Amino acid sequence: MIIEALIGVTFLAAMVVLLAPDEYAGRLAFGASLLPLAGSLYMWALFDASGNALLDGATARAFETQIRWLAVGGYELQWFVGVDGVSLPLVVLSTFLTSLAIVSAWAAIDERQAQFYGLILFMEANLLGVFTALDFFAWFVFWEAVLVPMYFLIGIWGGPRRKYAAIKFFVYTNVASLVMFIFFIQLVYQLPVETFGLPAIAQAIQAGEVSGFLIFSPTAVKTLAFAALFLGFAVKVPVVPFHTWLPDAHVEAPTPVSVLLAGVLLKMGTYAMLRFNFTMLPEIAQQYAGLIAIFAVVSVIYGAMLALAQRDLKRIVAYSSVSSMGYVILGLVAYTALGVGGATFQMVAHGLISGLMFMAVGAVYNETHTRMVGDMSGLADRMPVTVGILIAGAFGYMGLPLMAGFAAEFFIFQGAFASTVLPSAPLFTGAAMFGIVIVAGYLLLAMQQTLFGPFELETDYEIDRAGLSQTAPLAVLLLSIIVLGVAPDLFFEMITDAITPILETGGGA
Repeated sequence: MIIEALIGVTFLAAMVVLLAPDEYAGRLAFGASLLPLAGSLYMWALFDASGNALLDGATARAFETQIRWLAVGGYELQWFVGVDGVSLPLVVLSTFLTSLAIVSAWAAIDERQAQFYGLILFMEANLLGVFTALDFFAWFVFWEAVLVPMYFLIGIWGGPRRKYAAIKFFVYTNVASLVMFIFFIQLVYQLPVETFGLPAIAQAIQAGEVSGFLIFSPTAVKTLAFAALFLGFAVKVPVVPFHTWLPDAHVEAPTPVSVLLAGVLLKMGTYAMLRFNFTMLPEIAQQYAGLIAIFAVVSVIYGAMLALAQRDLKRIVAYSSVSSMGYVILGLVAYTALGVGGATFQMVAHGLISGLMFMAVGAVYNETHTRMVGDMSGLADRMPVTVGILIAGAFGYMGLPLMAGFAAEFFIFQGAFASTVLPSAPLFTGAAMFGIVIVAGYLLLAMQQTLFGPFELETDYEIDRAGLSQTAPLAVLLLSIIVLGVAPDLFFEMITDAITPILETGGGA
């Protein structure tokens, strides 16, 4: 019952913090967030399961609870949760980044603090549900519930265009979710199983038990469901051309919210793609592998080119996320152990690196009150610790060896190059690798202009070094990025165990 404890404690903590006085809310939220963090690390320490939660049967799911909830229209709904080597790293990432985001908010949030921290914890509880739920209805409730706190966090505590950004974020992701929901339910209704349990659904589809619907053949039903699912998740990732909500949301959101948005929420999309598109419908994924790879490579290159054209540091990091998530899609569609494993590892690595970059940019903004590249230079002399960590994070984005980003991209490129299901795999891999050159270009250009040279900044504010509450989360994140880069097996081995059944079932290598 440890998963229930994690989710329940986080929900309870959110309600307590919402009722707490503002002056105590930040410290109380941080203390409460340590409970799910400790619980997730405890799960990691005990985790010894192998196999995939959807494909290997009951013995493959760790910390599983399966309780009949109610029956609707003959279909059984369940409280059904468990983890495997794909979901557990994302559970740990969620609890880890939430605690650090709360600390980084102490210097940035000075109004309605109880509501802010309460919503952060409420969002964490739903994120834990998304990564552990194995019943479709429970999973969808958590999936949609994540939108609510994010909408209010952007709309209340965001920048001047916060209402526009919040509404755009909500409309994009909610409409995509509705399309995904309708077509997945239709797919389930064409199966003989009368349950929304994801393992039973996955295994029925794998067994070829899908029937036709009206004029649509079973293959057409699966293809339409695949397309709708991919669309619903591609908006959340986001994949070009469904990415336009992301820069607005990031620029208007306060720093801690940007950390969680880039660090965890985007991973919901790629996690769901792996669970639904690539696990349940592998033959459709392989049939359209070339088209999906085009989306991936365009996201890598176009996202990087857009970042190169930006002058706002936060917008640069936001577009960098579009590019980095393109690598994840490329790894998934490669259908190799290194490709899919690297894609899952990249979800964790990018969560840490993007979190560090957004926090570092937020620390710079708190002191300079600007994020525009052309408005400042020479910050390295005034904020040496923050700038040093920012540079290290930029090198992590560029894929510097011995950092988590390098390990993830190395796995993805190796796996994509050797793919036997992806047409012209070396061509797609080479094009995606070119994105690293562009990433290095825009990050080095932005660093050189803002951090070095004579100090220049037209502002009435006194520039000082960032406080401990801002530098401590940065240091912890940088340390974790280096640790995962030096010892990727801390997560990669459990990831490999979980993706092997996917490759065996789908015919990957």
